[in-house]
Amino acid sequence: MKKLLIAIVVPLLWSCTTNNATKNEGASQDHLIMATIWYQNAPEMKALYHQGFNLAKANLELAIKEKRTLPAAVVVDIDETMVDNSPFEAEEIIRNQPYTSEFWKEWTSKARAKALPGAVEFSQFCKEKEVQLFYISNRKVDELAATIKNLDSLGFAYAMESNVILRSAESSKKARRDTLSKSFDIVLLIGDNLNDFSELFEDRGNDWGASLVESNKEEFGRKFIILPNPMYGDWEKDLYGKETLTEQQKDSVRRSVLVGF
Repeated sequence: MKKLLIAIVVPLLWSCTTNNATKNEGASQDHLIMATIWYQNAPEMKALYHQGFNLAKANLELAIKEKRTLPAAVVVDIDETMVDNSPFEAEEIIRNQPYTSEFWKEWTSKARAKALPGAVEFSQFCKEKEVQLFYISNRKVDELAATIKNLDSLGFAYAMESNVILRSAESSKKARRDTLSKSFDIVLLIGDNLNDFSELFEDRGNDWGASLVESNKEEFGRKFIILPNPMYGDWEKDLYGKETLTEQQKDSVRRSVLVGF
């Protein structure tokens, strides 16, 4: 019976793969496979999130004891910080389809992303401590209703329009952070991308921002809590540059930066 099932299923899977390859001839999203599997299954991934949010709680406890002229606030990213969008990366692989804004919105409109380990609990911790938490995300403003619905369904505190700040213009989060800083003292920032913390990281230079991280290393684990995301990020801009590349060219670039022994 088992052999019969294998005989039936394998050709079907091969057929699906072949059809996808035909629809997206020349494209391949296979480079996402191991990162997505790690993100969806590795207990190390879950441990890192718990570690990050445990550290965030401890740091916030210390921060709120300090005297300040403005009320304390926490700023978090949303994607791969508070909610898990790895099903979207998996779908890119399954369909063999690269990212597009329309494809992304197909996912976010479902409002089905799951909470990441420790994220909901941290948001509720902020509420218990009477510290405002703001979600600053580069999701577009037309995704606001679905985003709030998703956050609220998971039990996130502050899942409301006043605290969910999406992108209406440039991708830089500086202006949005600066606006908040007029009314709040941002004591903690949490994200999966260096740009979630400061505009200092927006121009990373020729070393992918390594020297910037080194010169700001005292902030990591204190004011900046960075979470893991091996699937995508602004580091890809350092990989591919500003040119429009085909999928085959991107594959060649990825291979060219590998350092072997």
